[in-house]
Amino acid sequence: MFIFKLTYKKPLEDVEKYLGAHREYLDKFYQAGNFIASGPREPRVGGVILCNAKSIENAKEIIAQDPFYIYEIADYEITWFHATKHNSENFNAALE
Repeated sequence: MFIFKLTYKKPLEDVEKYLGAHREYLDKFYQAGNFIASGPREPRVGGVILCNAKSIENAKEIIAQDPFYIYEIADYEITWFHATKHNSENFNAALE
């Protein structure tokens, strides 16, 4: 599993221009079963995506399709971790 930490490197006006395309990208990978959760950081300096990818190479292929990546709106930091425990009830409660 991977955590993608996005940090905007352009002004919010530029972020807003590509937000619709970025949301379409998110929808594509939610439907494919890769994305588990995503959202903006506070303060609004970027975002976070929790991703289920087969490998670091696959994770990078997924990132390469994001308009924020393509148009150099955000930098990506990738953290690879092995989820050995989880609690679905607590996860669902955190989303409320």
